Amino acid sequence: MNKRPDFTAIFRALRHRNYRIFFTGQSISLIGTWMQQVALGWLVYRITGSALALGVVGFAGQLPTFLLAPLAGVVADRYDRYRILILTQSLALLQALILAILVMTHTIRLWEIVALSIFLGIINSFDMPIRQAFTVEMIERKEDLGNAIALNSSMVNGARLLGPSLAGILIAWLGEGVCFAVNAASYVAVLIALSFMKIAPKEHIPTGKKVLEDIREGFSYAFKSLPIRSILLLLALVSMMGVPYQVLMPVFIKDVFHHGPRALGFLMSMSGVGALTGALYLASRRTVRGLARVIALTAGAFGLAAAAFSFSRSIQLSMVIIAVAGFSIMVQMAAANTVLQSLVDEDKRGRIMSLYIMAFMGMTPFGSLLAGMLAHRIGAPHTLLIGGISCVVGALFFAYYLPAIRKEMRPIYIKKGIIPEVADGLQSAAQMDVFLEK
Repeated sequence: MNKRPDFTAIFRALRHRNYRIFFTGQSISLIGTWMQQVALGWLVYRITGSALALGVVGFAGQLPTFLLAPLAGVVADRYDRYRILILTQSLALLQALILAILVMTHTIRLWEIVALSIFLGIINSFDMPIRQAFTVEMIERKEDLGNAIALNSSMVNGARLLGPSLAGILIAWLGEGVCFAVNAASYVAVLIALSFMKIAPKEHIPTGKKVLEDIREGFSYAFKSLPIRSILLLLALVSMMGVPYQVLMPVFIKDVFHHGPRALGFLMSMSGVGALTGALYLASRRTVRGLARVIALTAGAFGLAAAAFSFSRSIQLSMVIIAVAGFSIMVQMAAANTVLQSLVDEDKRGRIMSLYIMAFMGMTPFGSLLAGMLAHRIGAPHTLLIGGISCVVGALFFAYYLPAIRKEMRPIYIKKGIIPEVADGLQSAAQMDVFLEK
């Protein structure tokens, strides 16, 4: 069996009609999402000149994910994910439209930015885990699920190539408000795509359990499993200490590199180049083989790239470094998603995906606030260096426990038939060890 990446199979999940329609609409919408993210950071720093304000806005927008993601996981396991996505995407359109109107009428104030960021954070706390769990409903051939997850990441990061660059140009030319308006319009594409999909309605089947019981069951299931627990903890660490580097980019551009919004857009686009490359690499893989080791390696590589970026004073060199960081963080996040979805029981998929989002996005607000406070006191470069070192240490701990993680993954993969040769009795346990290690 060939274990090498097969680049001819990168887009095989697009053979599924529902996923193909969703992929098209979401690809358009995500361009607007990245435009809004860049424009919001620039707007906050322009009107306040404060790195702390950037951290506060980032904290406000992402804290709801940490608080509400467990509830969203229960909702994803109990109710119709398709209908909930239509609601969340409609509310996100409304948020972007309100933001555009306030900015274009020159009446925007910091407290309004914080309030609207909280509103979007509440929306995303339900939208993201439900969207992750919904992926399995769009894929008829379950062996294509890993490819679909990787394509989801390539979709996000393909939009990152175009969105920030467009945002930088439009901010310099017409101001931030246009970016928010474009984002509002882009949500129409995904709503149209959802309307064209053919999804069987999901009936609500009462479980007899209270919401808190379901939440507690999800946490217990996750943390009794060494692979799931280890992946989530490493993800949480990197998300808290490393991912907030994006919040500090306006500070680096303006105060370290002495450039303007166009440079910010291009710098973030280079992160997207690296991330898209990583997504395509994962999409080319036909097997989950080696993903646990990939998670450890890319978490460490991201930490080293973040540390290197903190020392750079050349924007050209920094663009190369941030591309490496983008590749590493994307591969780690998507590989973690793939492994978790391959391990989890179907009746707990929504709750585990909510914990994934909680670790990925939910820890980011604390990191954003911490990064803003540290940058205010010791400067952005030193803050980023601390974050990078923390990620490397976390990756080393994960690597230390890797043999035990692989040992616990083995029987689950055999039971699920994820590795057909093992399921058919064609490989020995010793061969399976080699399979998971490589």
